[in-house]
Amino acid sequence: MSKIISVLDQYPHYQAVIGIEVHVQLNTKSKIFCASANHGSKDPNTDICQICAGHPGVLPILNAQVVDDAILAGLATNCTIARRSTFDRKHYFYPDLPKNYQITQAFEPICLNGYVPIRLEDGSIKKIRLTRIHIEEDAGKNIHSAHSNESFVDLNRAGTPLLEIVSEPDIANAYEAGAYLKALRLIVQYLGICSGNMEEGAFRADTNVSVRKKGDLKLGTKCELKNINSFKFIRDAIEHEIERQIELLEGGDRVRQETRLWDTKEKKTITMRSKEIAADYRFFPDPDLPSIDLSDAQLENANMRLPELPDQKFERLRTKHNLTAYEAEILVDDMALANYFDQAAQHTTSKQLINWIVRDLIGYLNEHKISLSECKITPDKLAAIIVLMENNSINNHAAKEIFAIVAQTGEDPIAVMKARGLEQLGASDELETIIKGIIAQHPQQTAEYKAGNQRLFGFFVGTAMQQTKGKGNPKIIQELLKKHLE
Repeated sequence: MSKIISVLDQYPHYQAVIGIEVHVQLNTKSKIFCASANHGSKDPNTDICQICAGHPGVLPILNAQVVDDAILAGLATNCTIARRSTFDRKHYFYPDLPKNYQITQAFEPICLNGYVPIRLEDGSIKKIRLTRIHIEEDAGKNIHSAHSNESFVDLNRAGTPLLEIVSEPDIANAYEAGAYLKALRLIVQYLGICSGNMEEGAFRADTNVSVRKKGDLKLGTKCELKNINSFKFIRDAIEHEIERQIELLEGGDRVRQETRLWDTKEKKTITMRSKEIAADYRFFPDPDLPSIDLSDAQLENANMRLPELPDQKFERLRTKHNLTAYEAEILVDDMALANYFDQAAQHTTSKQLINWIVRDLIGYLNEHKISLSECKITPDKLAAIIVLMENNSINNHAAKEIFAIVAQTGEDPIAVMKARGLEQLGASDELETIIKGIIAQHPQQTAEYKAGNQRLFGFFVGTAMQQTKGKGNPKIIQELLKKHLE
């Protein structure tokens, strides 16, 4: 893989220091501290109760599934799982926070000191260290009217269970930031604890960016990039922010600590709010919630529940199925596609399988704008087409025709082959008679070919395929032509 061009290449005396806080929205059935549904109704303020709406006198009860999901996330990111963790109150005042405090884990989080491996441009592996993973509740959502000077509060999201995953400032550029976020999102998707949907806010990242001259031990002033809902926009925002900060320093100015947004139209970061003064959240232990005390059995059970993780799948596909890094990455990046490959690979070990998936299957899905689950070419049917090719029952032209028919109808590939008369003519005696006839019918072309016009070989192959109505075995046809033309 070639090196990605970065703005840092223009400023060789500077380096970026990047840390990322990721909020992972867990897909539990109910919210974190109450029984209200956790499915994000489109109708405002319908998935709420007295607890998540912050009514006085109510008491939270911890959803046990949230703890199980947090343990899984910690194990999958190589964290130390704390046998004891606690909840705290984080105070701030905003309309979408009905209690005027958020329940989180400030002092004793459930997971500590992990890492996420990422693959760099040169194929090497870099470990991005994690400071912690902690459990917390989400706030509601403010909705600002576009037609009047009014704002509304929707509390459907209030009390949604979150994991906040905090990295060390180990990320050196926009490429590494994208690779880290992509790896982390794949992990939570493979664990089945989060949809990873960035547009809906299920997976969102706050990115802290600072720059300093190489050799400086002191970190630069950081700016936080917030509310960016795609990997591409995050990478673009980081690139712009690095350049903005370097230009400020080069011009003798200073970087001011603030939260900034990404303007997708203007392609620049813009100020959201100043953070020159650290917020005083007045953390203190939540008196209504007991500590989480984990047993050996809980940890053993979590270890048993761990699925094959993205990096493990990547290595297995490379070693067991001899895929290239590019092919393995395409599969790993789409869990459904990787499962499709594994199911099809139970029926054929042919190298043609990955070629058909990457070229024909993905192409068909994109062309018809359908998902893999809607596709009528099931793994066993694609494998059946490839097996027919491998045993010379059909040629490549017939395989593509069968593929197109099965994609539309879902029919059995063998039945399609027989019904359409697409079986390949593989008997050399039958093909040899056809080849001799073609050579006899075209004496001029035969003479020119024997005189050195090698391009005419394609003419003979094409003529043979026409006479066999596309059912001749191309390999045998070429062998017989060479035999009788020389």
